[in-house]
Amino acid sequence: MALKSHRYSLGTRLFLSAAFCCVLILVLAGVGLTTFYRRSAERGFDERLSVYIKQLVADLAAPPETERQTIGDLGEPRFDLPLTGWYWQITRLDGERPNVRASRSLVGGQLPKLLDQSIAPNARGLRESYVSGPDDRLLRVLEREIDVGEDGRFTVAVAAPADEIEGDIQDFRFALAMTFLLLGLALVASTLVQVRFGLRPLVRLRTAVGAVRTGESPRIHGQYPPDLAPLASELNQLIDANHEILDRARTQVGNLAHALKTPLSVMMNEAGAGEGQLPQTVRTQAAIMRDQVQYYLDRARAAALSGALGGVTEVAPSLDALLRTFMKISQDKGITGSHGVPARARFRGEKQDLEEMLGNLLDNAFKWASSTVEVTLDGNAGDDEQMALLIDDDGPGLPEEAMAEVLKRGRRLDEATPGSGLGLSIVVDLAKLYGGELVLQRAPLGGLRARLVLPSI
Repeated sequence: MALKSHRYSLGTRLFLSAAFCCVLILVLAGVGLTTFYRRSAERGFDERLSVYIKQLVADLAAPPETERQTIGDLGEPRFDLPLTGWYWQITRLDGERPNVRASRSLVGGQLPKLLDQSIAPNARGLRESYVSGPDDRLLRVLEREIDVGEDGRFTVAVAAPADEIEGDIQDFRFALAMTFLLLGLALVASTLVQVRFGLRPLVRLRTAVGAVRTGESPRIHGQYPPDLAPLASELNQLIDANHEILDRARTQVGNLAHALKTPLSVMMNEAGAGEGQLPQTVRTQAAIMRDQVQYYLDRARAAALSGALGGVTEVAPSLDALLRTFMKISQDKGITGSHGVPARARFRGEKQDLEEMLGNLLDNAFKWASSTVEVTLDGNAGDDEQMALLIDDDGPGLPEEAMAEVLKRGRRLDEATPGSGLGLSIVVDLAKLYGGELVLQRAPLGGLRARLVLPSI
């Protein structure tokens, strides 16, 4: 049963998994660095605002005669311009009515008190949050509660536009994205190089195994890394064991053929010396036994050879030799034979099996042809691993219903023509052993077409 290949190759799987891990790590690193930078930017921004808060607190703690001159003078013009987003606000908490002082930039508006929003102060006693300002702009607010004794309790708040923080963060994100994009491309490229370099020995091993399968090399050669060298060695041992089994099979088949055919020949010779019904019956049955023995020995030999590794046969030279032989035999009939099989056509199997199949088909074609036998290669086979040889003759052909019947073992439609009726069935069995088939059709020449499908490279 053929193994189904996975959708992705091993190299593609390694590359995709490595690229995915790189992208995932870079994304997580980008999110983490952006979060860290946001906190760092907020702390830096808060440090600037806390300086203004300290100055406002110092103004509140100053003597009354100097307070009116110095409070709110922070040296920042944006606190004096209307709705700039830079605001300060001082709210007295212990009076009957809250007394609010604010920067000119608030233009009569007020900042929401973080004290009323139940926001806990940090370790430095500052409350910090984002609020919506008078013009609906998002503000970063720092607030501190102080007690100046007899002068009362106050909350001091300073606010600034949050988009200044966001602008810094956006610039950082863009720079980080560009940096990580270049880094990711470099990592993906290096991963591709590593995968190709790392899998190169596997590609060489696959090529070497393919060379053995197609007959270009008898064994796997070359040096491989320590983790692949044992596999190459095991494959070579498997190839050697396969050849040993085939050699033993050939020897046993030859021995069996010799052991059976010799006694049968003796029986036929002895029966030929006599006359009468009994010697004739012995000769007939001995001939049938000889044909049957030869048939099953051929099947056994073909079954063994069909599993051989590295058997490759060129088709054109075998056809040339067979056509010359049959034209010489049929020269008194004036039958001509030709083929248009290209030199590149190669059969993935043993030469003697190819010649036996072609020999039987050509024998049948020359036997029934009127004047012409042609062998061509079907260009519409549709499979790079198979080829279809077409053997056509211009003889009487066969009716459609007889084409399947004649392929059965021992079946002959014309008993007057010499033969055992085993030739076509032998071709059928040999073709099946190699994963091919034999189909009989009507030939364009008017006679019979034998379409022989065989494995090729």
